[in-house]
Amino acid sequence: MTEPATVDTPLKKLVGDKTAKALAAHLDLHTAGDLVYHFPRRYDERGEHTDIRSLDVGEQVTVLAQVQRTAVRPMRQRRGNLLEVTVGDGSGGLLTLTFFGNQAWRERELRPGRWGLFAGKVTEFRGKRQLNGPEYVLLGDGGDGEVAASDEIEEFAGALIPVYPAAAAVPTWVIARCVRVVLDTFTPPDDPLPDGVRASRKLVGLGTALTEIHRPSSKEALHRARRRLKWDEAFAVQVTLVQRKHRAADWPAKAREARPGGLLDAFDARLPYELTAGQRDVGVEIAEDLANPHPMHRLLQGEVGSGKTVVALRAMLQVVDAGGQAALLAPTEVLAAQHHRGMLDLLGPLGRAGELGSAEHATRVELVTGSLGAAARRRALGEVASGAAGIVLGTHALLYEGVDFADLGLVVVDEQHRFGVEQRDALRAKADQPPHVLVMTATPIPRTVAMTVYGDLEVSTLSQLPRGRSPIASHVVPAAEKPAYLDRAWRRLREEVTAGHQAYVVCPRIGDGPGSDEEPPPEDDNGRRPPLAVTEVAPLLAEGPLHGLRIGVLHGRLPADEKDAVMRSFAAGDLDVLVATTVIEVGVDVPNATVMIVLDADRFGVSQLHQLRGRVGRGAAAGLCLLVSEAAEGSSARERLDAVASTSDGFTLAELDLEQRREGDVLGATQSGHRSHLRLLSLRRDADLIRDARAEAITLIEEDPDLTGNPALAASVAALVDEERAEYLEKG
Repeated sequence: MTEPATVDTPLKKLVGDKTAKALAAHLDLHTAGDLVYHFPRRYDERGEHTDIRSLDVGEQVTVLAQVQRTAVRPMRQRRGNLLEVTVGDGSGGLLTLTFFGNQAWRERELRPGRWGLFAGKVTEFRGKRQLNGPEYVLLGDGGDGEVAASDEIEEFAGALIPVYPAAAAVPTWVIARCVRVVLDTFTPPDDPLPDGVRASRKLVGLGTALTEIHRPSSKEALHRARRRLKWDEAFAVQVTLVQRKHRAADWPAKAREARPGGLLDAFDARLPYELTAGQRDVGVEIAEDLANPHPMHRLLQGEVGSGKTVVALRAMLQVVDAGGQAALLAPTEVLAAQHHRGMLDLLGPLGRAGELGSAEHATRVELVTGSLGAAARRRALGEVASGAAGIVLGTHALLYEGVDFADLGLVVVDEQHRFGVEQRDALRAKADQPPHVLVMTATPIPRTVAMTVYGDLEVSTLSQLPRGRSPIASHVVPAAEKPAYLDRAWRRLREEVTAGHQAYVVCPRIGDGPGSDEEPPPEDDNGRRPPLAVTEVAPLLAEGPLHGLRIGVLHGRLPADEKDAVMRSFAAGDLDVLVATTVIEVGVDVPNATVMIVLDADRFGVSQLHQLRGRVGRGAAAGLCLLVSEAAEGSSARERLDAVASTSDGFTLAELDLEQRREGDVLGATQSGHRSHLRLLSLRRDADLIRDARAEAITLIEEDPDLTGNPALAASVAALVDEERAEYLEKG
């Protein structure tokens, strides 16, 4: 009798050594539990075809299709024949399968009318989509009652055909066969969900769900299985977050109450404009948080230009009034220096303690970056350590040893997604007691992401733009289809400069050397040219369409003093055009800049493009953003750009961004570097389920904070939200 398999049983005991090695090497699957939790990506249904026209070149795909016709022709370059098999999806989409060499048996096997799953990499030849030498398995009879002679056919006996995340060396039908072998002897773990939760939420048992997700007996059974397994994922995350929030309520923190007649009141009195209603409301929320003896942990989100920095500065002044210090951590030296200049301008004599003409009870504002000279660094660090500097601004240089605070009361993190959790936590650790934390982001966060990733933070939103912000028009420039449109884009830029304005040209790569933080990940081998680079584009523009204009270059590899000099020149109007990488993505504020041309725009993400175009239209004149791309019309990349061009609503774009990204990345898989165990939960589609899971988690943790009475659930949460991911969620 075969020994029952458990989640910990090595796959080599179940599927053989060779197959187990392939599953481990290509899909990181090692145990029966790994395989059982390797859920199908989708389900094809007999008679319903894959939408071939939606396939992207370079994509590794598995398609369900029907053979339409075959043709054999001699190869030109070498001996032998080429077999071309055309398969279709029934709606006009066609795909060519090419097989090299004399393979008459394939021609006999792949007869018109036969159904099959075909797996390979999509390429394009003379405008036609094709798979070269694909792996395949035939599924049904060929129209005359003959059934495909293949062991794999047993894996697809049901009406719904599971299609798994696969690899070229391990196609979906091999995974399906292994799953069947494992499920035949698999003993699921004890159901970790409390009986009351399972009953009240009408959830099927874990064993049933794991069987039906792989071998669904019906669409209804599949729906129930997916709902149960999604619930497990949502519940694990919410239990972790609620536990964290429960523990945080017991942490001690120094209350930083507002002081009437202090710096904050003096600052408000000298502000040259009126705060928006949103800024005032959020300011009240933050002030109340700071006055509590528990650390504030608040996320402040708002569109580019909504006035988050002023809100943060007012919070910092409240802490200084209460005798503490506040630190702002910025993602780049350019942004840190700009914050420093901007805050000094806003504070005036209030930020120049010890200088001639400073206000009574003024504080000092210090900038600490990695590029400070030795003498300037010693002076700045002395001001920070003594407490004379009430406000400290910097990059990750603030995290280094030797940067000591007298009494760190508030940490403001600008553009949180630019920092690793370890860096953020290192800054918090510089306080004797946990400091209050305010996280700012100009990338609007969908409600479900806030609920799931930032579930232990209170969320404040600034949706109202201050007066004086101008609209930004965005258009896609299809450079490959209509080169004349690109010529017109450069003429449009020159028109803006002639009118006295300035412009940005953005490239995805620096060029001239090895990779850097600003560069995209390496391209695949689909034949696309390398992304355009700043150091290559700038001289071409200077000699060509922008000849005679004053052009500057800015990227992350420049020395800090040179970057600062370039930004100062651009801000002062001494440069007409700034050719840059995404180093300008956040915080750069030049009101006279009215036009931005983003080259290779399809190489950027939705949120990045939205952030970038927020650099124009910051003054009285309207802004224009032109997204230049060679992406073909109808491709997913082009649709993404069209969506960005069609709306300036950051929350709409954030939902689109979420839809197109791997949601595991949103949940921290990128930071941890491990496979995400959250495979089914969709932050966009499962908002109601996430909300319900949070409600149950709150009830449970109030009764049993450490899950001592629910050991099976504690183990399940630990498995789904492993130690690294829990740490990611903990540190927020």
